[in-house]
Amino acid sequence: MAPSKPSIVFAHGLWADGSCYSKLIPVLQREGHEVVSAQNSLDSLEGDVDAVHRALGRVGSPAVLVGHSWGGYVITAAGTDDRVAGLVYVAALGPDAGETPQELIGKFDTPPLFSHLDTEDGRIWIARDGISDFCGDLPEEEQMLVWATQGAPRAEVLGSTLDTPAWRSKPSWFLVTTQDHAVNPELQRFGAQRMGATVAEVASAHVPMLSQPEAVLDLIRKAAASV
Repeated sequence: MAPSKPSIVFAHGLWADGSCYSKLIPVLQREGHEVVSAQNSLDSLEGDVDAVHRALGRVGSPAVLVGHSWGGYVITAAGTDDRVAGLVYVAALGPDAGETPQELIGKFDTPPLFSHLDTEDGRIWIARDGISDFCGDLPEEEQMLVWATQGAPRAEVLGSTLDTPAWRSKPSWFLVTTQDHAVNPELQRFGAQRMGATVAEVASAHVPMLSQPEAVLDLIRKAAASV
């Protein structure tokens, strides 16, 4: 029997993994959604899009894609899939065709986090002294957990491009994090306005799904109810 509610598929950002949505997934499951959080390799846009497509194959259609940070870039590419009914961006990048993450970030003042990144063996890490610019509104113990479990993207992903942004054909929602030191809030507002998204704002640092999960859940619920 087909599920009565849309499925939810999550895509995570550059310094995370699928468990960054651990405060959202049980709630959405209890509310009747099928949920899968894709595990992105952070090696290439193509690989991460493939991971989202595999996740879509594990749940019923229609599905709502939720992307945080770089995950917004991923769902913009993956969301043209016919199984996708809507897009939710959380403190995310929302590119247009031919626009790299580096170009997007360069449109506005560089966020403080970018002064606290280490590159080693072609991958980018958050330095220990930079974690407060990533998730400074979490308790210190949780910040250290985020630091210890961070993903490490290949530097090349910042030069990725896509041809057809899904937000041109699918409805979108956008949660702007106004205290964000990793993705400039003005860049978030610019992306949301350009895609004609339904916008909400929260006074949060870069990971509201951990610091203010209810705000993220509210927007996902609105998107799911609309599709």
